[in-house]
Amino acid sequence: MANAPRLGRYIPAVVVAGLVLATPQSAFPAQPLTNDKPVSVIVGSTIRQEETSSQAEAGKVITAIDRTRENIGTVRKTTKLDTVDIVFLTDAARSEGGPPPAIENKVKQHKDDVAELRQEIEANALLFNAIDSRRVLAEDVLAVEFDGPGKIVIYAAAKPPK
Repeated sequence: MANAPRLGRYIPAVVVAGLVLATPQSAFPAQPLTNDKPVSVIVGSTIRQEETSSQAEAGKVITAIDRTRENIGTVRKTTKLDTVDIVFLTDAARSEGGPPPAIENKVKQHKDDVAELRQEIEANALLFNAIDSRRVLAEDVLAVEFDGPGKIVIYAAAKPPK
């Protein structure tokens, strides 16, 4: 009972904490994401997209998959880019049956590296927001290629948003 008076001084703090937690989330307005302006501020890069067939880009995609191990470290260190190019390989999308055998076999051959690349893209705010702005899931990314300083090409087995 000797400790009872000490507990009394904590009651106002507990009441205030309860009121703060009970305040509706709408009382703290967040930045709306109704347009691409927030994405461009976060990414700070020009995001371009291109649609093509996996046959037309097969050589570049396979080469990029072969370089995945070395590109993982670069993705991890990337904090600023001038240009992010997202190449949609529309015929390689899951809805179309997935990548052609040559690309699929290369992805399987480097499956651990490709999985780690996807994790690094998800962990990188710049790259994640870039692909998310074009409705690309990290699991649809086949490979990346750094095309000179300040430029990345992301190859995705996906269709662009409509």
